[in-house]
Amino acid sequence: QVQLVESGGGLVQPGGSLRLSCAASGFTFSSSAMSWVRQAPGKGLEWVSTIYSYVPNTYYADSVEGRFTISRDNARNTLYLQMNSLKPEDTALYYCARGPRSTDYPIRGQGTQVTVSA
Repeated sequence: QVQLVESGGGLVQPGGSLRLSCAASGFTFSSSAMSWVRQAPGKGLEWVSTIYSYVPNTYYADSVEGRFTISRDNARNTLYLQMNSLKPEDTALYYCARGPRSTDYPIRGQGTQVTVSA
């Protein structure tokens, strides 16, 4: 049974940082591309970043390029998202998802809330 469990969200002031984690189980994590996606209130899912498996290729949405860093620890079956210089528009429910950038993300966790506010 595929399971993705996100953690690390919270309330942070603009300019602050957070590190999200996603613990994966039930599939071969090391050979899977993984993504972070987010959903702001009243909006649809927005792709944030993707990391591929053995080749350390990473991709970012223009809105987070240079501020967010995606990484993975295949030994721990864990995906990370380091978020720096956070802005109010980064406020959203953040999900980790199995697979690369796509139009849908059916295999994803329950999400962790990130709120950026003064």
